[in-house]
Amino acid sequence: MRLENPFKRVERLKRVTNIPKPDGNERVPPGQFLTERFPVLHYGATPHYRDLENWDLQVFGLVKQPKTFSWEDLMALHAKTETVDIHCVTRWSKLDTTWTGIPWRAFIQEFEILPEATHVMAHCENNFTTNIGLDVLDDDDTMLAFQYEGKPLEPDHGYPLRLLVPKRYFWKSAKWLRGLEFMPGDRPGFWERNGYHMEGDPWEEERFGW
Repeated sequence: MRLENPFKRVERLKRVTNIPKPDGNERVPPGQFLTERFPVLHYGATPHYRDLENWDLQVFGLVKQPKTFSWEDLMALHAKTETVDIHCVTRWSKLDTTWTGIPWRAFIQEFEILPEATHVMAHCENNFTTNIGLDVLDDDDTMLAFQYEGKPLEPDHGYPLRLLVPKRYFWKSAKWLRGLEFMPGDRPGFWERNGYHMEGDPWEEERFGW
């Protein structure tokens, strides 16, 4: 399968003129439309796992000691369930979605972040990456999610683990998470290098970086 150049995909999205008009719902950011569906959007093939025996999550960069979590390690941590709205840069929004996972604030108690760290790069399968500020992740509604609507994530939606960052466009909620790199400053990830915004705040319509 030959993949479309990701830069061209972003450029095509920029040229969209059929922009939704405000519908008066204060929970829907500007330029978005509501959907009951859960569209599948990603770049490249969907990873599939026969089992999670050899799966792990790496924490590295500006931490006192790099750490590796097995799936059993993660499942032993405190988890919670929350209901949030999500917003995709391709202009769909879905309200009242329910997720279960490990709260970010609880997860980072498992290792020590060095004071110079300001951002995280999420590393995922298929060499996908995305950048997120530590100040953004430090929120009650961010988590490492492993269930959606009470069931394990489907492969197309990030099984077995994805970030959940509801206050940013949904590409920042990186699927198929395998590593978290703590960084001394910001740098662009995969889609950010190809034209998406470094921050991705839906309420500010931070869709594109140039």
